Order: sequence, then structure tokens, then C-alpha cells
Amino acid sequence: MTVRVRVAPSPTGDPHVGTAYVALFNRTWARRNGGQFLLRIEDTDRVRSNAESEKMIFESLRWLGLTWDEGPDIGGPCGPYRQSERVAIYLEHAKSLVASGAAYYCTCTAERLEGVRKAQDAAKLSPRYDRRCRDLPASEVQKQIDAGAKWVIRMKVPAEGECRFRDVVRGEVVFAWDQIDDQVLLKSDGWPTYHLANVVDDRLMGITHVIRAEEWISSTPKHIRLYEAFGWTPPVWCHVPLLRNKDRSKISKRKNPTSLNWYRDQGYLPEAMVNFLALMGFSMPGGVEVFGPADMDREFSIEKINAGGPVFDLQKLDWMNGQYLRKLSPDELATRLGPFGAAGHDAATVRRIVPLIQDRLRVLSDWTELTAFFFGDLAAPDPALLAGKKQTPAQVRDLLSRARPVLAAAEWTDAALEASLREVAAAAGVKPGDLFMPLRVAVTGRTNTPPLTATLEVLGRDRSLARVDAALACLA
Repeated sequence: MTVRVRVAPSPTGDPHVGTAYVALFNRTWARRNGGQFLLRIEDTDRVRSNAESEKMIFESLRWLGLTWDEGPDIGGPCGPYRQSERVAIYLEHAKSLVASGAAYYCTCTAERLEGVRKAQDAAKLSPRYDRRCRDLPASEVQKQIDAGAKWVIRMKVPAEGECRFRDVVRGEVVFAWDQIDDQVLLKSDGWPTYHLANVVDDRLMGITHVIRAEEWISSTPKHIRLYEAFGWTPPVWCHVPLLRNKDRSKISKRKNPTSLNWYRDQGYLPEAMVNFLALMGFSMPGGVEVFGPADMDREFSIEKINAGGPVFDLQKLDWMNGQYLRKLSPDELATRLGPFGAAGHDAATVRRIVPLIQDRLRVLSDWTELTAFFFGDLAAPDPALLAGKKQTPAQVRDLLSRARPVLAAAEWTDAALEASLREVAAAAGVKPGDLFMPLRVAVTGRTNTPPLTATLEVLGRDRSLARVDAALACLA
């Protein structure tokens, strides 16, 4: 059996981290088994689906390296891969279910269904269709349709008994059939619901393993019933745990950014993001946390997916991103920083700055904040910030006045500058830090920067001396 898996997002907004999470496990399982990974666009929501959202899905998955073997943009033997282009296929299959007695036409109006729902609410019953049209004679239903009644097609769910199936992650799962609604399969506009389109597409596209989020596990009995009604063998079911906020609720944009665009625009590295998402449902042997796609391809199995609800912890993602940032060569990091502001500056200067801030980067977009003082003019320094808590403005003025001529004459290298400034501090009878901090504030406007003398070397003698002069003027 050739393994064939898919990810099937709906293009109704920004691409979701959950889509990438599920895509990762599907793609890895395909690679692990020499199979195929498909991208299918489930765009049957005619109000919310849009082409821009679909484009963002393509871009975000490619950004993460989660490329597909078949899909709407590259084609394949089982296309089309957009559900909006397969509506006639669903209509044909829905009508075949009616013909076999596994589904039926329902002509109940929206007003009647609302009345049923209110009565069920009042009786504290779970809302569901009361099956009024299920056993009506076909001639009566046809008479209503001929008279212009709007209709949908509903599946016939067994009234009693249990649906049992094995899930790779959760073992045996059992649902009572009397808790499952007679699901609408085909809507009154002729378009399918998720359940019909999903099952028909998975079958016709040869999907062998359905690896999807656990929120769909309650829909699985409906899907199994459809497989049975069509006389098809169901795929292997594998429901991965939902990504969760720290309070264990399902991840949502109210508590965590969920858009893959946000993470890309912030400057998270795609390889760090993939590694982090892998840890949400899978553990490498020996508890190794930093690993690449090739490592995962080698070790992954759907039987190893963790059942517990993983917490999407931004602090852990920041840590993971840092691990990958530190491993980049300065040249590679400079290239990655290009879209985040570095491309607008002299390449040689950027290359000199990168090693100074590499350990300080959390995400690539930190570049502008960390390096602004290298490129722009500084506001007049604050005398209180120059003095700090341990010294007076007069003491700081004295130290900077001693340092100024030494800086003017020193060899302008990191090592030589540090040696010269330490001599100034010793001659003044203070610790090096008592000189270095006000000098740091004078030339950068900040108390927290890369090493002072390395910063001075990049700033250059003229700009550094001009900024010391400005600080002395403020302390006069």
C-alpha cells in the first residue's frame, strides 16, 4: 500500500498555525513511507472563502518547507484539488446515497427547524433534526419538491447501537449512534457540507491515512457511516491533539497569535517553527529538542504521536528560535536580516554589526530596535541616565573629559579601545564599569547594548567623539 495523506485547509482567513502543525505530521508520514502528501482546498464556504486566503496558505506552507506532491497549483492525477471545482461529483454521490436508501431528501423549512430547536432547548435536549422527513413516502417528498419546496439531502444514521473505530493515537473510540444527528450532506444550493465532500474526496484521491486534529473525532462516526453506505473501506484514523493555550483552552488568537503570517513577519525562522510544531505532538529519542526534518523523517511514526494536549508556549518558541539563530553563520544571518531592515544599509557595516547582536536577537524583527543607534542620530542624552544611580553628573563629566582625548588618539580597534579605557578608569581611581556605562549611554543612548568597545569600533571615531561631546555639553 502506498501511503497517501493530505492536509485540507479552508481559505477563509489568515493561514493558521494548526494547519501547519497537521501538515507537518502528514508530510512527515508520507516521507517516512515513500508516499505522497496532498494539499486540498476545502472552499465550500461560499461566503468566507477567497482567493487571497488560498494564496496565503500556499505561501505560508512553502515558507515552512511543507511542500506537497499534488495540489491545486501543481495539479496531479486526482484533481481538481479545490472542492468548489468538484460540486458535480458531490451531487452525484449524494443522489446515489438516496437511491440506495442511505440518505433522504428533507424539505423542512428553516422556520420549522428553528421551532424544533427551541422546543429541544426548552426540554433541555441536545439540538438535532427530529427526522420528520426520514420515513416519508418517496412520492410525497417528490410531490413537495415538484411544488417548489427547497430540499437538502440528509444521511440516515442508525437509530441505535454503537459506532466503534480504532484511532492510532487514542485506541478504541466508541460513540452511541443515538447521539449522532442525521447530518445534512447536500445543502439547498446544491453545494456539499464538509462531511460529504471530505469523505468523497478522501476516497477518490486515494487517501490511506486521515491525520487531522482531534476536534474532528466526533465527526468520525458520520464519516464511517458514509464509507459504509458507499461500500468503501475507511482509511486509518489518526487524530492529533489540539494546540492549546497555557490555560489548556484551544489555541485562539485572543490568547496567542495563530496566523502563520504573524510568525513570518515577526522574523521567526521557518526551521525553528517546524521544529517547535513537531515538539507539540512528537518526542525524539533521548528527549532531544532541537532537530531537523531529516531527523524527524527518520524517527517519526504516527504511533509515536503524543495524546496529551500540547501547550503552545511562545516563550519556548522564542527559545527554539534563538537556538537556530545562534547556529547561523554571520553571512547567512545578515542575509536573513535583509527583509527586516538590514538590506537598507551598507552590507559591510551590517556584516560587522551582526556578530555583535546575534546572541541578543529573539526574532529577526528585533534588528531595527537593537541596531538603531548605529545608523540614526541620537537625541540629546539625559544627564540622569548618564550619571546613573551611583555617580553624580559632575563625576561623569570628569570621567568623560578624561576619556575624550584618549579616544581621539587611540588605535580604533576593539582590543586597543578597551585597553585604553581601562587605563583611564585606573588613573581616575574608579572601576572600569563606572566609566564604561556613562560612555555607553553617551554613544548609544542606552544602558543595554553589545560590548562597548566593539560598538565603538563599528560606530567609528568621528561619530563616537561627536556623541561624547554632546554628552559633555549636556553635563555642563
